[in-house]
Amino acid sequence: MAATILVVEDDPDLAQIVRYNLEAEGFAVTTLSDGAAADTLVGAIRPDLVLLDLMLPNVSGLELCRRWRQRPELLDMRIIMVTAKSDTGDRVAGLETGADDYVPKPFSVPELVARVKAQLRRAQPDLPRGRVVAGDIELDPASHRVRRGGRELHLGPTEFRMLEHFLANLGRVVSRHQLIAGVWPRRPDIDARTVDVHVGRLRKALNAGRTQDPIQTVRGIGYRMDPVPPK
Repeated sequence: MAATILVVEDDPDLAQIVRYNLEAEGFAVTTLSDGAAADTLVGAIRPDLVLLDLMLPNVSGLELCRRWRQRPELLDMRIIMVTAKSDTGDRVAGLETGADDYVPKPFSVPELVARVKAQLRRAQPDLPRGRVVAGDIELDPASHRVRRGGRELHLGPTEFRMLEHFLANLGRVVSRHQLIAGVWPRRPDIDARTVDVHVGRLRKALNAGRTQDPIQTVRGIGYRMDPVPPK
């Protein structure tokens, strides 16, 4: 079944170009030019991904993103913010509000399509099914065991799921929203502070007696796990 994409863009020519190229890739695409209309429709069609312009009539893209991230039925929906504003502050604001990616105008349409495909792939990452070794970290889902450098670690269930999610996205930036959707599905009460607390607990368990932290903080966005080579 084709992924469904909602394009919310008030430039009709640009919306048509984006729609044409996405439909050529096999996606089912709906276009809207008004923020209020998008807010009404999104719950009805439950798109897999939204391409959301920041500057919209009636309701801004930033406000729409904030509203949608508070709705439990939309937690798995990917949001790519598309805007003419290229200021770093706007980019950070969009990502902190819950956007998964940010594309400034003017953009390359092939690059936009590639970003859409990448976000859809990340929407349901394949969590490890068998034993996974990443650098000096070893995770075994079957026995629910984790070792680092041969030393067994004792993780709570939330930290274990978080580590699984990091390993499924190894080397990639994972936003706080992505962690909420992956670790706490259907939990709209979870906020960024809760994510940070559990990342801190995971770090404490992973780094006990070690100097190199495999989890890197990406300011204003989230985290990235990089494998640490065994000594």
